[in-house]
Amino acid sequence: MSGGPLRLLAQDAADLDVISAALQDAVAKIGDIAFEPGPRRLTIAFNRFRWESEGRAGAKAGERIRTGLQLGGVMSVQARKLRREAKDAVVSLMSVSFEPGEAPGGAIVFTFAGGGDLRAEVECIDAALADVSEAWPTPRKPGHD
Repeated sequence: MSGGPLRLLAQDAADLDVISAALQDAVAKIGDIAFEPGPRRLTIAFNRFRWESEGRAGAKAGERIRTGLQLGGVMSVQARKLRREAKDAVVSLMSVSFEPGEAPGGAIVFTFAGGGDLRAEVECIDAALADVSEAWPTPRKPGHD
């Protein structure tokens, strides 16, 4: 893979799986999650671990990059075990999945480490991910038990 910015669109569950893989172990502050009911948009700013940079020649440590994810056609958002008032609390994303409902709608579910989740009821899958900064080195590679 090139070292350039990642830009992905998702319009079906398979596309969303690609976004989920790219965002695995991304971290965000609760305050970086914004739902706008008027335009029916959910936006989350993450510090994404750049899995695609792993194994690149000369890479001694991993990298993180600021990444934005935006969902369109969001009818409602529900959070479980995520305290909105704790704006500086950091959450670590484990996965993004789609639960089908009345076609083409359903729910996009963000599962975070520690048992929290965010559920966005959507008219259809309409997601865009884009890296928005330069990457920076991190000495810690995410790991799982």
